[in-house]
Amino acid sequence: MDELMRQRRVYGTDHDDPHPGPRPGHDYRELVGGPLDGLLLDVTGWSETALREGAGLVTEIGAYGPGGRAEYGPRSIDGHQWDWRGDVR
Repeated sequence: MDELMRQRRVYGTDHDDPHPGPRPGHDYRELVGGPLDGLLLDVTGWSETALREGAGLVTEIGAYGPGGRAEYGPRSIDGHQWDWRGDVR
């Protein structure tokens, strides 16, 4: 894991977590654009179908506030970057 990845925060970790970065042995996708830009998403154990489809991630800082979701999906089939597709309720 390169130094840049170690410095990144993982989606879903608490802001006061002393180790908010990626953990060895886990698989991550970088979230690009939108309200979660720059965070890493832990996709360890996800099926190939789920990895192709992407995910709607709960966030309070999106267009719809608390309870809203930011949708992210793969930039390419084998890529580790997921692009923001928009916010949904």
